[in-house]
Amino acid sequence: MPHDDQAHHQHDNHKGAAVTRDPVCGMLVDTAAENPSLDHKGHSYHFCSEGCRDKFRANPEAYITAKDPVCGMDVERASAEHMLKLDGAKHYFCSERCQSKFEADPDAYIGEKPAAAEMPTGTQYTCPMHPEIIRDAPGDCPKCGMALEPITPSEDSGPNPELVDFRRRLWITGPLALAVFVLEMGSHVGLPFADWIGHTAFGWVQFALATPVVLTCWPFFKRGWNSVVNVNPNMWTLIALGTGAAYLFSIVALLAPGLFPDAVRDDMGMAPIYFEASAVILVLVLIGQVLELSARDKTGDAIRALMDLAPKTARRVKDGEEEDVPLDEVQTGDILRVRPGESVPVDGSVTEGRTSVDESMITGEPVPVEKAEGDELTGGTLNKSGSVLMRADSVGADTTLSRIVGMVSSAQRSRAPIQGLADRVSLFFVPTVVAVAIIAFVAWMIFGPAPQLSYAFVAAVSVLIIACPCALGLATPMSIMVATGRGAQAGVLIRDAEALERFSKVDALIVDKTGTLTEGKPTLTDAEAIGDTSREQLLTYAAALERGSEHPLAEAIVAGAKVEGLDLPDASDFEAVTGKGVKGRVSGAQVLLGNAALLTSENVDTAPLDERVKALQAEGKTAMFVAIDGTPAGVIAVADRIKDSTPEAIRALHEAGLRIIMATGDAEATAQAVARDLNIDEVHAGVSPEDKQAMVEKLRKEGLSVAMAGDGVNDAPALAAADVGIAMGTGADVAVESAGITLVKGDLGGIVRARRLAEATMRNIKQNLFFAFVYNSGGVPLAAGVLFPIFGVLLSPIVAAAAMSLSSVSVIGNALRLRVAKL
Repeated sequence: MPHDDQAHHQHDNHKGAAVTRDPVCGMLVDTAAENPSLDHKGHSYHFCSEGCRDKFRANPEAYITAKDPVCGMDVERASAEHMLKLDGAKHYFCSERCQSKFEADPDAYIGEKPAAAEMPTGTQYTCPMHPEIIRDAPGDCPKCGMALEPITPSEDSGPNPELVDFRRRLWITGPLALAVFVLEMGSHVGLPFADWIGHTAFGWVQFALATPVVLTCWPFFKRGWNSVVNVNPNMWTLIALGTGAAYLFSIVALLAPGLFPDAVRDDMGMAPIYFEASAVILVLVLIGQVLELSARDKTGDAIRALMDLAPKTARRVKDGEEEDVPLDEVQTGDILRVRPGESVPVDGSVTEGRTSVDESMITGEPVPVEKAEGDELTGGTLNKSGSVLMRADSVGADTTLSRIVGMVSSAQRSRAPIQGLADRVSLFFVPTVVAVAIIAFVAWMIFGPAPQLSYAFVAAVSVLIIACPCALGLATPMSIMVATGRGAQAGVLIRDAEALERFSKVDALIVDKTGTLTEGKPTLTDAEAIGDTSREQLLTYAAALERGSEHPLAEAIVAGAKVEGLDLPDASDFEAVTGKGVKGRVSGAQVLLGNAALLTSENVDTAPLDERVKALQAEGKTAMFVAIDGTPAGVIAVADRIKDSTPEAIRALHEAGLRIIMATGDAEATAQAVARDLNIDEVHAGVSPEDKQAMVEKLRKEGLSVAMAGDGVNDAPALAAADVGIAMGTGADVAVESAGITLVKGDLGGIVRARRLAEATMRNIKQNLFFAFVYNSGGVPLAAGVLFPIFGVLLSPIVAAAAMSLSSVSVIGNALRLRVAKL
């Protein structure tokens, strides 16, 4: 991908980093990559494509600056750090503050607009932490209380409404929490605010500042209550208990200080209050939620970037007239024109013209592919040079791009088996933490120094806050969401997280030959004449005769002759001899083309050609005898060529520790020749679909974890039986449906990328789980006060809240590293 991962994201936020943006479409552009650029008035502008550069060149003044809709300042589009896409329109901002104001109330700045989060009819919603929860309308997850999100992000929807809401709440509560924190902490650093304004008034000021924070963060308490009602204790249970207890305790202490023992009250008779703890903790949790929602929003970049590959309109050609129509109006069979620099609108085939197409956005391969009449085009790819006409073959949800979006979205919601570990721990974790908090409270009341109640309360609240298992819950889903998006950019589509985890442990890889190791299309490789026959005459006569045949080998011979520019005369008296070959008359001469049995039946001696035919067969080629007027004339050979990328891919897979096994229906000699060239570990030739499936089951019984890669209908049973099925996206639909991983390009190199992605993802998940487990294992005892007897240190609830938020941030940051994983 030539663009930054955040290309075409709904909104971008890049503090402290230089931003280079395509001034036309708003994509972030990597200046180190070979992207188009243009100098204008002493400034160098960079673009995502030739199309954007051409638009800029035609009218540069329209794309240089944009007005900030909030403050009215002119913003340089090419270097804007803050940009938001809403209902198809792009808005640029001078600062994050202006962007936040706009997100909070877009209508106030751009007039009457549809709701930013309006979704298409029929949209379903799911919980990012519990993907098994699916609803037809937005709401809260009954298990964890988090806001449900659309299963598939909408391309033109605005930012996550919960993210916008929480950011607004943060703007309200942040200053209030800071004020109450400064008031309380001031007395500990030589600023006796309580003495200046009076202890009672001081308590009421804190109450006045903290109460709006508690009320504004009411969704957290609602989630905590729902967790109790649904008997599903989770992170919100602990947060609600900890902050609620601190707030209610402080109100009682403020209204009725006489209820507390003298040892607890100060010289003025005031009982301890913890308004600052409840307010600051809630704001820290709110900050953590904003960071988490922002990170999750970024995981949708891959899907939105894929959606953005398809243009919004298509140029339809009808009755000699051309018109631009919305993409959803294109029907199967329509003729469309695709001009240079435009994206191919739907799947189809070229009907007129020649061009080269950049398919890197879907396949991950950077080299443009030449397209001529009859060649297939994939929606979302970029037409580089020529103008072509195409026929629409697949539209709407049937296009390759739509299926990819669906697979990526589904995979991001799936759960890896390793998630079960976190789920089992979480099941017992919250009740255990509550028990530890109670034990800590009782222990401090019995054994703690005066005032015991104050120490006991601080310890109990700290335990509840620091033990919040949000980092544990995020460890696996965040990695899976980021990894599946990264895989889509590299042409590796993951059907579900289980396939990704299993592929990281695979020991043996079974590969089909045709279409997997080889190109899957026979081509002419040899034309060797003997005697008085010239090579040109030999190939001309053979191709002219084969024009009457529908056999794939015949197509290869005819195509080879056309490539060499030979004029093919008409053949007469054509006859296909079953199991032997073909014969007929070309330019008055009797021509035979086939195996030795055909020539022998016509009393032609094959001895002059026998050795050469055997040598070609040993090279894995299909060799055919040619005789003209009863005399041996030469040999024609065709072969299914090995893909250029296959040798390097096999080497890399061997380095990864995989045992490579070829299973093919081809002849033994051909299979062995290919295996020798590629250093395949094991070869099985002449196998049926049932044999391939039996081979998978046999290897699994030996204790091996088996992956099967194939592209045909005959591979589907083995793909389904393997631990991991890998389908070539260029193959049959049934193969793709039977597989857990699909390679868009159908290139064996994609298996290498998939393996590296699987290994990187599992390392990332284990790192996240380590962070979460170690953090909670060490944090709870510290919060309970185990260090107090030795060092006199007791963790403040505020410090515990900050540590809890940082643990989530560490997990999120680690997961986001997968976005730049080298595959």
